[in-house]
Amino acid sequence: MKNVLISFFLLFSSLLFAQEENFVLHTVSGDIFGTVAVPQTSEKMPLVLLVAGSGATDRNCNSPQIQTNAFKMLADSLLKHNIATLRFDKRGIAESAKAGAKEKDLRFEHYINDLRAWIDTLAADKRFSKIIVAGHSEGALIGLIAAENNPKVAKYISISGTALPADEIIKEQMSTQPQAVKDLVFPILDSLKIGKTVENVPQMLYALFRPSVQPYMISWIKYNPQAEITKLSIPILIIQGTTDIQVSENQADLLNFANKNSLLRKIKNMNHVLKTCETTDQTAQIATYANPNLPLANGFVKAIIDFVQK
Repeated sequence: MKNVLISFFLLFSSLLFAQEENFVLHTVSGDIFGTVAVPQTSEKMPLVLLVAGSGATDRNCNSPQIQTNAFKMLADSLLKHNIATLRFDKRGIAESAKAGAKEKDLRFEHYINDLRAWIDTLAADKRFSKIIVAGHSEGALIGLIAAENNPKVAKYISISGTALPADEIIKEQMSTQPQAVKDLVFPILDSLKIGKTVENVPQMLYALFRPSVQPYMISWIKYNPQAEITKLSIPILIIQGTTDIQVSENQADLLNFANKNSLLRKIKNMNHVLKTCETTDQTAQIATYANPNLPLANGFVKAIIDFVQK
């Protein structure tokens, strides 16, 4: 009897203090898996819906090449302030791998529509008082478009989001490359910009412009973040790190200028993976991309908390 009581107590304690639970979004092409973190309170609470960036980035902002645990850390921090979160593996990524389409069939709109479905699901959950969409990097644009004309979204947060279309960002990032490389890359981008695929891609550029990924790039390039953000009438927070080597501070300035409802917060010495790096030196930066135990940059979490609770 004593062992039964002990087992019951342990089970009850685990349920009482359990703060994370699995969440599944069912779609026609497969299930998309996420983690919802909910404070243990009977009162309604705000929820921040976290949208990860590009590539094979999972719900915690990790990928085969990058280990940061940034979204896991953010969720844990917000939980302590009675703010719930949902973070998820995008279709085709990690636990949601089976929901992924073939690369040639994938479009930017798949991610947007998935996020809208998440918003609908969360809006029906009576535990949450309001939904705040927060996207990081490419996820910032996905979140922005999903929040447009959506009464179920109360606020929007752009974290290291770009202000220019993807083709212009790529050109900007390649500005220091030899002219011979730019002469190969820029015409391909210009073709994709007008919706035309390129058949003969140089082998050295195949990883970036392989034929199977070009339709996705066309669907992505057509969105201009500055134009999209003007469509929002809800409160907006734009967060940008000062040592981000992937997205410049100027991008945040342009986004902020585009919408009068926005609030800009620049986090000193925060880089693209939301960690502290006091220099833009590439070697020092890369070290932070591979250290999942490095804490989030000072001031980053507070900026989000203040905005959500305002």
